[in-house]
Amino acid sequence: MNEPALGGASQVPTPDPIASDYLLLALRLDQRLPGFVDGYFGPARIKARVDLEPLRSAAALVADAVLLRGRLAEEVGDPGRRAWFAAQLTAIEANARALDAAPGGLTGAAYLDHVERCFEWLPTRRPAELFTGARAEIDRLLPGPGSTLERLVAWDAALVIGPDRLRPVIDWLVGLFRERARTTFGLPHGEDLRVGLVHGQPWAGYNWYDGGLRSRVDLNTDLPIRAPDLVSVLAHETYPGHHLEHASKEAHLVRLAGRVECSVLLLNTPECLISEGLADLGRRFAVPAAAEPELLVELFERGGLLAGEANRSATDVAQTAIALRRPRARLAEFAVNAALRRHVDGADHAAVLAELEGTALMTRERAEKRLEFIEHPLWRTYIFVYSEGEALLRRWLESVPESDQTTRFGRLLVEQLTPSAIST
Repeated sequence: MNEPALGGASQVPTPDPIASDYLLLALRLDQRLPGFVDGYFGPARIKARVDLEPLRSAAALVADAVLLRGRLAEEVGDPGRRAWFAAQLTAIEANARALDAAPGGLTGAAYLDHVERCFEWLPTRRPAELFTGARAEIDRLLPGPGSTLERLVAWDAALVIGPDRLRPVIDWLVGLFRERARTTFGLPHGEDLRVGLVHGQPWAGYNWYDGGLRSRVDLNTDLPIRAPDLVSVLAHETYPGHHLEHASKEAHLVRLAGRVECSVLLLNTPECLISEGLADLGRRFAVPAAAEPELLVELFERGGLLAGEANRSATDVAQTAIALRRPRARLAEFAVNAALRRHVDGADHAAVLAELEGTALMTRERAEKRLEFIEHPLWRTYIFVYSEGEALLRRWLESVPESDQTTRFGRLLVEQLTPSAIST
C-alpha cells in the first residue's frame, strides 16, 4: 500500500452536502449521547454550529437519520460509499431511538435488535464446549499443584512488568511495530502518536485519534500489565491497529478522496465492528509467528522478568505463552455470553460476575473490571465488536491464499467496508 506524501497538519477538504449533513447529525447525537463521537477532525465550522444549537429531541434525530438515508440513492453514486452511509445511518437512528429507553437501557429482544441495528451484525452465543476445551488446554499447559485458576494466576504474576520498566518497554515495542507496519503496509507521511498511562477506566487501552495523522494512546494501569498482554494491546491500539487505520483513512479517504464523512469516528456503529476486528487481527502482522518467540524472550529481558528462574528458560516460557494465547482468546469470548446473560437473559450482577470467574477463569478483580465494561451505558452495546469483529475479519482474510492476505488486510486500512460487504 503506497501512502501519499501528506503533511501532518489537518487538510480536510470541504464536504459535499451528504457528508456535511452526516457530520451535523453525528455531532448533534453526541450532544444527547456523550461519547458517541469518539473522534472528530472535520471542519471546525460544523462543530461550532452544533455547539451553539439547542439540543435536538430524540424524535428529531431519528427523523434526520431517516431523511438523510433517503437521499443516498440520488446523491451518492459510488455503491461502496452508499452502502457505508446506509449502515452508519441505520446505527445512528438506532442510537437516537434508544435515547428514550427506560433507565438502565434496552433489555431482552429489544437489546438484541438494537445491537444488530448498531453493527449490521447479530452476536452469536458461544457454546459451553468452547470454554470447557479452553480450560482443559490451559490445565494441560500449566501442570502442577493447585486449581487451574491458581496456576494461571501464578503464571501471570511472574510476567507482570513493573511500573519502572513500563515506559522503555512500551517505547521499544511501539517502535518495532511501527517499523513492521512501515515495511508491510506503508505509513502516511507525518503520522505520529504518543502513549500515556492512566487509571480509573473500564478498558485496557484506548486510542484517541485527534486528526492531523495524530493519536493519543492510553494504557490503563488499574490492573497489573502482563508482558504478553502488552504486546496485544499495543498492536491493537497503534500499528497496524487503530492508529494506522485512522491515519491511513484520513490520508486516503478524507484528504485524497474527499470523503469527509470519515472525519468523525462514531461508537456503536458498523465501522466499529470493522475497526476492532482489524485491530485484533493486526497482531499477526505486528508479530509474525516466526518472530514471536524471539520477541517475547527480549521482552522478558527488557521487562526485568524471570530473573532467578533456574527451572525455566525464557525460551520455554515464551513457547508456553504462545501456546496459551489461543485457549485464553477462546475464554475471552465469554464476554459475548456474559453480555447476553446480563442484558438479554436478565441475569443479575452477582450471577454474571460468578460466571466470569468460573467459566472464563478470571480473578475477582479482572471479572469486576470486565463486568464494569459490560454494564457501562455506552460500552454495554460495544462489548461485542471485539470477538465478533475479529471472527468476521479472520474468516474474510483466510478465505484467500496466504500470499494475498497482507493485501487484503491493507484494504481494511483504506476502504469504507461494512460487515455485510465482508460477510458476502
